[in-house]
Amino acid sequence: MIKPTITDVFFDLDHTLWDFDRNSALALDCVFQRFSVGVPLASFLKVYEPINFNYWREFREERVTKTQLRRGRLIDSFSKLGVTYDMHIIDGMSEAYIEELPNNNYLFDGTFELLRYLKEKYTLHIITNGFSQVQFIKLKKSKLAPFFATVTSSEEVGVKKPNPLVFTTALVKAGATAQSSVMIGDTFDADILGAEGVGMDTIFFNYRKEIPKNGYKVVDYLLEIKDLL
Repeated sequence: MIKPTITDVFFDLDHTLWDFDRNSALALDCVFQRFSVGVPLASFLKVYEPINFNYWREFREERVTKTQLRRGRLIDSFSKLGVTYDMHIIDGMSEAYIEELPNNNYLFDGTFELLRYLKEKYTLHIITNGFSQVQFIKLKKSKLAPFFATVTSSEEVGVKKPNPLVFTTALVKAGATAQSSVMIGDTFDADILGAEGVGMDTIFFNYRKEIPKNGYKVVDYLLEIKDLL
């Protein structure tokens, strides 16, 4: 169980509340139609999703820029399928994808039930590595925004989770202490180890069914969090 002194609960957004993979696939489907891409979407997604995951890891580690991430994940995915596009087409697809992404807002099962339950007991917040221009639109269109008192993005801080500055900035914005706060997220290194590093309690949302780390609070489904908080 979480210690009884918790007053503030911080969530990651993508892959934790907002079903990124499902919404991303729908956005890419629109992009493929707009640009008359001849590759079957299912074949593309099979190679794209792990490539995108790795690019985001490199982005968190400051090894690629935002532009390199947006271009590289498309270029590398098409390359694996034997397809090449000029850079202006890649950039056009990338921009179209960013425009389309917040238009579908499927959430993980139990999101609203969990948030309604938690909001009666705690103050809720978001900490995200996602791009600010998209994240705020997602929160509004998905009807998640009213649940959260503050939103802290890595772009505004200038570094990314797991950098401790992201978490300390979020705590200051929230008027909370690390000792009275818990972080819930799906990326072990960025969300769990990052929050632990500044003294926050943590809950790992293990929807990918990874091998759980010993000594950490782990849930496979969001509503299991009600048993911990």
